[in-house]
Amino acid sequence: MSWHVAEDELRAYARGDLAPPLLWSADTHLAGCARCRAVLAEAWDPGALRTSWERLDAELDAPRPGLFERLLTRLGVADHTARLLAATPVLRRSWLAAVSLLLVMSVLTAHGVHSDRLFLALAPLLPLAGVALSYGPALDPTYEIAVVSPVHGFRLLMIRTIAVLAAVLGLSGLATLALPGYGLGALGWLLPALALTATGLALTPRCGPVLAPSLVGGAWVALLLTAHAYQGGAGAPVPFTAVGQAVAAGVAALAAGLLFAVRDRFDQSPGGSV
Repeated sequence: MSWHVAEDELRAYARGDLAPPLLWSADTHLAGCARCRAVLAEAWDPGALRTSWERLDAELDAPRPGLFERLLTRLGVADHTARLLAATPVLRRSWLAAVSLLLVMSVLTAHGVHSDRLFLALAPLLPLAGVALSYGPALDPTYEIAVVSPVHGFRLLMIRTIAVLAAVLGLSGLATLALPGYGLGALGWLLPALALTATGLALTPRCGPVLAPSLVGGAWVALLLTAHAYQGGAGAPVPFTAVGQAVAAGVAALAAGLLFAVRDRFDQSPGGSV
């Protein structure tokens, strides 16, 4: 060899600080020069090599952001918030497809029987079920990751709740447009949906993320069945009358206040509830 890599360049090469084109030249030269390889071996720091491999492993193991996560980041959502939203189980294609199919079937049924009752009864339960499936160790496959994230439990719950509500209420709103009796009465599911969701969330710290929405959903079904039996199937169901809408709005406001009051309990686990 008529020339050799300078020692300061070899030390920079060992540290990983040598930049192209010197890096390329050093790589080519070291392949055929035993003297420079010996000098490099003396300057090489085993700790730096181990650190480099660990950094490479971390880069290779890091999850690649999906389309939805990249879109949220472009819209200005923080990286960690976008990751938590993208990991929300019910925002997966399978869940959204199931909700869409259920809404389509209820709309077709409404056209077949010329009644919006089934849709009005079903729509408020969808956001409640979606939120229930988005939080808690029993149903959320990313629960352990979410728990160790630097996010308050209540904030994590609200992030995912808003995402679920935006998706489910948006789909339900589109389905409402296809109802045979479209009008203000067809939007009567909105306030009950908010009331059921807020009540289920408020009860979660005490009853757990599975039992709380189950109790609320069961109470809703029992209310509809009782109202149907009392009215004999005639007229609008009680929850969708003016009085029923006012009660739903009051329940939603009361549950929202209770939820805010118990917000700190979402970082605890009494009875394994959260």
